[in-house]
Amino acid sequence: MGMTMTQKILAAHTGLDKVSAGQLIEVDLDLVLGNDVTAPVAIKEMEKFKSKQVFDKDKIALVPDHFTPNKDIKSAQNCQCMREFAMDNDITNYFEIGEMGIEHALLPEKGLVVAGDVVIGADSHTCTYGALGAFSTGVGSTDMAAGMATGKAWFKVPSAIKFVLKGKPSKWVSGKDIILHIIGMIGVDGARYQSMEFVGEGIKNLTMDDRFTIANMAIEAGAKNGIFPVDDITIQYMKDHSTKPYTIYEADEDADYDKVYEIDLSAIKPTVAFPHLPENTHTIDQVGDIKIDQVVIGSCTNGRLDDLRIAAKVLKDRKVAKGIRTIIFPATQKIYLQALEEGLISTFIKAGAVVSTPTCGPCLGGHMGVLAAGERAVATTNRNFVGRMGHVESEVYLASPAVAAASAVTGKISGPEELGL
Repeated sequence: MGMTMTQKILAAHTGLDKVSAGQLIEVDLDLVLGNDVTAPVAIKEMEKFKSKQVFDKDKIALVPDHFTPNKDIKSAQNCQCMREFAMDNDITNYFEIGEMGIEHALLPEKGLVVAGDVVIGADSHTCTYGALGAFSTGVGSTDMAAGMATGKAWFKVPSAIKFVLKGKPSKWVSGKDIILHIIGMIGVDGARYQSMEFVGEGIKNLTMDDRFTIANMAIEAGAKNGIFPVDDITIQYMKDHSTKPYTIYEADEDADYDKVYEIDLSAIKPTVAFPHLPENTHTIDQVGDIKIDQVVIGSCTNGRLDDLRIAAKVLKDRKVAKGIRTIIFPATQKIYLQALEEGLISTFIKAGAVVSTPTCGPCLGGHMGVLAAGERAVATTNRNFVGRMGHVESEVYLASPAVAAASAVTGKISGPEELGL
């Protein structure tokens, strides 16, 4: 029996000719990532090790993005801990305020991850980089500490589910709608500790931003990782952003998959995940009349330039409904600047939205946009658990930038078609 794409990458980083599902292995790491919530814990764990130094100062990335700009004394202390550790270890890829961004948008933009890499990050959405044909997955802070010290991590080799994507998405359907559709289909534990491997001719109709979004939310189906094959679109992205050498791995024709799903992209409609799980999905024509209080457009899932362009297209020459707080946060400084130069920021402000510095803050109810009891938000983020964005009696509806922007204009959950678009 052959190997899946993920298994081939893991085998190569283990020095083995072959690995199989369920096998315990130790792999060499290409990058270890931490943020201002998880890295301080890992740094304190490293104090227990014999070696207090990192294995390679060029293969660590530290990004203060969750509670920054610092919202309180505790978050300031966490960032201070990261900053001092980065300086003491001469960490190459430490990104302070002014050059930071949301980690899972920033690292690909900086060219720190390429096809064939193995990446761990003390953040569950590290699986984003599978869009580039890398194996990337979230770990706990203790595993991050061990990774920083040794450059190694252990895994149980995951089995895989194959998703064969066919056709072309219709207007206003994006990567967010596709992954919400899939999670709604298989459930939040439908790929538990498995690799979600996306294949098929439909992939050519997905932008890199679509792919990042889909891989980003693999964890919301319980997956160990999500991964896309490397094609001309991927290669062009890497050429534009990185000088690192990359390696293309392809699944064997006789690779073993636990399940195979065929997804007709042309049949997918704009999709919304109702509270309080990403699997609680409804197509836009099933939503009904749900009034909202807030709209959030951004995050590691949907804060990239394509996302902002789509939102601006919906909001152009329109006004946010009275009383609807609309917060937009570009995922990185570079994206923010591009949006400014293209006039997108002007469109947002004229529409009555506010534009934030790059930060994870609103997504996890960390700061900015925290919800009160009984309030509802439409968000382009990745989780809508109880209390995710504030009070336990608030509600979060997950949607694409197009749906979020249209909802800001109407004051209720709406698709762009309701605006005549």
